[in-house]
Amino acid sequence: MNTPPDSSAGPDASASPFATDLATIRERARQHIEKGAITDSYTANREVVIRLLNEALATELVCVLRYKRHYFMASGLMADSIKAEFLEHAREEEAHGDMLAERIVQLGGEPDFNPDILSKRAHAEYVEGTDLRDMVKEDLVAERIAIDSYRQMINYIGDKDTTTKRILESILAQEEEHADELSDMLDGWTGR
Repeated sequence: MNTPPDSSAGPDASASPFATDLATIRERARQHIEKGAITDSYTANREVVIRLLNEALATELVCVLRYKRHYFMASGLMADSIKAEFLEHAREEEAHGDMLAERIVQLGGEPDFNPDILSKRAHAEYVEGTDLRDMVKEDLVAERIAIDSYRQMINYIGDKDTTTKRILESILAQEEEHADELSDMLDGWTGR
């Protein structure tokens, strides 16, 4: 018969689900300090994670450029309110790119900002759009691509790199918000 542990007995390290040898952790922390935040407990394939993050970075930068073009090119009766959304989304996509670049560096990689290959590495395409409604549609398509891409990255990384996973999850949440806003714009469209 199993008897539940006596909670009044005080903390017992051997009964704790997180029993650790602090001396070992302290010793390992002194080894390979040139690796910065990457310790022996990091179990993801860093090269693959860095490649995925650079693809995400390229996607974000392409989205910044597309949103900025749409911001400046938007015209017509509904343009003012939609332009404001384009500009806000461009700024948020830029912030996503900054988060991704910072994480790439933390992982010992180099963020790739090479303009010659950004559009080749990006998951979303740079589509200019022919009119305001078309711009909104193209931005929505790009957000939907980003949503699926981020979900796949999150699923691949799983619990092997919880910091990167949290970053990707926070970006995903904002991409879903962008898609929802763009979808609402299309639903409320009163004309071409």
